[in-house]
Amino acid sequence: MTRLTAGVFLIGILAIGCFAVFQPAPAVAQTLDELATGCAGCHGENGVPIDKTIPNIWGQNRSYLLNQLLDFKRGHRVNEQMSPMVEALSKADMEALATHFSKLAWPDLQQPPVPDDVKAKARAILNPLNCRGCHQEHYQGDMVRPRLAGQQDEYLVKTMTDFHTGDRKTYLGMVALMKSIDEADIKALGAYLAALQLPAHSDQPH
Repeated sequence: MTRLTAGVFLIGILAIGCFAVFQPAPAVAQTLDELATGCAGCHGENGVPIDKTIPNIWGQNRSYLLNQLLDFKRGHRVNEQMSPMVEALSKADMEALATHFSKLAWPDLQQPPVPDDVKAKARAILNPLNCRGCHQEHYQGDMVRPRLAGQQDEYLVKTMTDFHTGDRKTYLGMVALMKSIDEADIKALGAYLAALQLPAHSDQPH
């Protein structure tokens, strides 16, 4: 072997070694239980989130949950906790998680009833907007839209405010609706919707 050939051979061996060293380790597949446990860190082990600005996801409609995970994955929604969580999730992971949480019982978040004047104010805003046309008669949602009844009050207020200000643009219809109301009225809407309970006979899609 000539000196030149030997040098080329050595460079090739070193290059292969460096390539092997700097290759990222393959991701370790997680079970559904492991993935769900990760979600529980914020959304709560018993379905009650650790903070009122975090939404309840137990019993939420499956297609809505899946769409939100996909929105975070694609960068259409950005959140400092959720965005890193979904980065490593596959489509199959997200489908499994959406199915899992949709089948759990909606927890009792023990949110207080609202006074009659707040009810009247909220209904006077919601009814002309025909919010039940999408979110259904009892605000239980449908196959695409989320259940609002009994959701965390502060999360509802934050979400509606984000649509009102345009910080959240994932649903342009919601942006238009929320821009049509006074931001000062959003708190009453959140309190009213959070206090709603579904009738026992109501059908909730998953």
